[in-house]
Amino acid sequence: MWHPGPPSSTPEQALSRADGLRIMADRRIAIVTGGNRGIGREIARQLMKEDVFVIIGARDDAKCAQVAEELAAHGPNIAAVPLDVNSMISAHRFVRHVLTHHGQPGILVNNAGIHPEAVDAKFSDTPISVWRDTFETNLFGAVRLCRVVVPVMHECGYGRVVNISSGLAQLHKMGEHRVAYRASKTALNALTRALAAEMAGTGVLVNAMTPGWVRTDMGGADALLSVEEGADTAVWLSLLPPDGPSGQFFRNRKPIDW
Repeated sequence: MWHPGPPSSTPEQALSRADGLRIMADRRIAIVTGGNRGIGREIARQLMKEDVFVIIGARDDAKCAQVAEELAAHGPNIAAVPLDVNSMISAHRFVRHVLTHHGQPGILVNNAGIHPEAVDAKFSDTPISVWRDTFETNLFGAVRLCRVVVPVMHECGYGRVVNISSGLAQLHKMGEHRVAYRASKTALNALTRALAAEMAGTGVLVNAMTPGWVRTDMGGADALLSVEEGADTAVWLSLLPPDGPSGQFFRNRKPIDW
């Protein structure tokens, strides 16, 4: 089980004790990393439609301002705050801002990710620097946000963590090419399973999902799915009831093999 530490161990926990339960009664609050475009942006938009207040984490002020302005057309439940998931300092600063200005986050969508390899990139063609960069964002980015947000969720007895993975990470049908990306998402799946087991019985549910091949900047114009379809399962997992699943991998709202 997660041990959040002594009563005043972090500013985040101190703030959540004072305000968290009251704020949760007022509104649901979600964090979506990398939410300034593509699937992350659509996840944020759909959560807004479900009366969830969404705070998007994006790399810089300009991206934050742009996505906040765009999504404000769909309602007032939106804010955007600079976040570099590759920095623990940035993760702490981001969550401290959320707690101070918006309240207790009950939903964390770890969407920020990169895919630096070419579609046909072979293992022998992929330099170690690409492996490091890919894992730094796709795995350790999620680790950093979970390290800061999950103790807050644990303390209030409620949380939904959704890790955006990929069908390319499935071990039972692992293929060739894009090996660094595949391995980073497989590691993210392992994090999902381990954290879900640690959070069992606490009210914090942790799941992974694959959006499929989606028409985004990463997926390309020939992809089979719309961005609305790609975001749907992540939104569904974000809003699971107390008896919902945890430690599972989903596509189209259905569990799939790891």
